[in-house]
Amino acid sequence: MKRTLKSFGMLACLFAITSLSAQTLRKKAIQNSKEPKTLNEVKDYAVGQWKSIAVELRPTEDRTGTGTVTPSYLRRDFTFEKDDTFTGIITLYGDNYGKLPLMEFEFKGHLEWGDEHPIADGAWKIDYVLDQGFGVTPLNPQAAQMLNQALPKGMSAFEANKKKDILQKEFPMFNIVDGQIVSDYDLIYFKNGMLFMGAKHVDGTPFDKPENRPHQLQIPLERVYK
Repeated sequence: MKRTLKSFGMLACLFAITSLSAQTLRKKAIQNSKEPKTLNEVKDYAVGQWKSIAVELRPTEDRTGTGTVTPSYLRRDFTFEKDDTFTGIITLYGDNYGKLPLMEFEFKGHLEWGDEHPIADGAWKIDYVLDQGFGVTPLNPQAAQMLNQALPKGMSAFEANKKKDILQKEFPMFNIVDGQIVSDYDLIYFKNGMLFMGAKHVDGTPFDKPENRPHQLQIPLERVYK
């Protein structure tokens, strides 16, 4: 009798797990079948968390003005809220496969939605305004040492694995002046359940001006399901 009850309990657990898996797959299928087009549809669909599929490669311009373009290896993690605020986390690596973490940036702010973007039906211009937080975390002692080489006067030194908020603070290494609110002029588009932002310019030019807004689509992010 005990063995029968134990077997029944195991079957019940397996059924519950299978049912939850089926619900998750059904939820994914429904979400992925949607193709938001209007601004309201896009804003509603964006709500949630989105992450890189794998480590990404992008060209990066040296912000100090040397004109040098270097490869950057990174992962993105973006969360969009219903009140048009966002949190973006970008983790930089020193290798192709994310085995050597270097630095983490956490951006917090609000979204400013613009007009339709011509790259695709359903694509929209979007500005990320970093007015709530700009966290920088060196992920090893060498990265902390690099950040400390060009510290503005009065700023305490960076330490490995400790986040420092540089919101509206002078930071020459990132070409940021005191009191500046950093904005990123981008685009957003959804297709087959994936989130596309703008592709980085091949010369590493940042999206720091409206005229530098991207024209093509970048490698997509996938939705994080819970």
